[in-house]
Amino acid sequence: MIRKKSKKFRNLVKKDLPDKKKLHSAGEAIDLVKKFSYEKFDAAVEVHVKTGINTKKNDQIVRGSVVLPHGTGKTKRIAVFAEGEKATEARDAGADIVGAAELIAEIKQTSKADFDVAIATPDMMKTLAGIAKVLGPRGLMPSPKNDTVTVNIRGAIAQVKKGKVDFKNDDSGNVHQIIGKRSFSQEQLLENYAAFMETIRKARPSATKGTFIKNISLSTTMGPGIRVTPQ
Repeated sequence: MIRKKSKKFRNLVKKDLPDKKKLHSAGEAIDLVKKFSYEKFDAAVEVHVKTGINTKKNDQIVRGSVVLPHGTGKTKRIAVFAEGEKATEARDAGADIVGAAELIAEIKQTSKADFDVAIATPDMMKTLAGIAKVLGPRGLMPSPKNDTVTVNIRGAIAQVKKGKVDFKNDDSGNVHQIIGKRSFSQEQLLENYAAFMETIRKARPSATKGTFIKNISLSTTMGPGIRVTPQ
């Protein structure tokens, strides 16, 4: 379904928005994103990266994790699947939900997962397979690739609280990520943007040929996209 743009948005774009094809530096784009953000709430600032990967090839997946210097502005609910001492460690480290077989059974029965990040000890992964169909499509399945399957529970929780985010390309080869809030300073958004883009470039699959990063744009949740020079 195509979301219809509001009259306020259409009038704003018609009156003031720069040429859609014009490329801007990251700093200029952030200034424009803030200027053309008319949401009444503290809107998220998003970066959208169009890559040149072939999504039909299993060896061309853009996936990774990055700790944004200033976080995303959103407090994430953390669930930890662990038992015994590791469960105690998770609670002490500030996890919002901690459990093992009983938590897995509850999620399996209700198909509800009221958390944003899931961390598990390696011994829990076999049991977690029973709710993979619930967690997987929501991007919540713990994985060694993003350090959410680990014995270092305290460290994994600390990374999430510091601003760690995981990313993966969609079916069109695009990567979308929130890098902060409109209320962030330009310096904070620039530093988050730089950290994210550096990690994206390092995540280039070795099998990808030609131009890897084809297009970058910044926007707020409901604002217009501003193109950024893909340096």
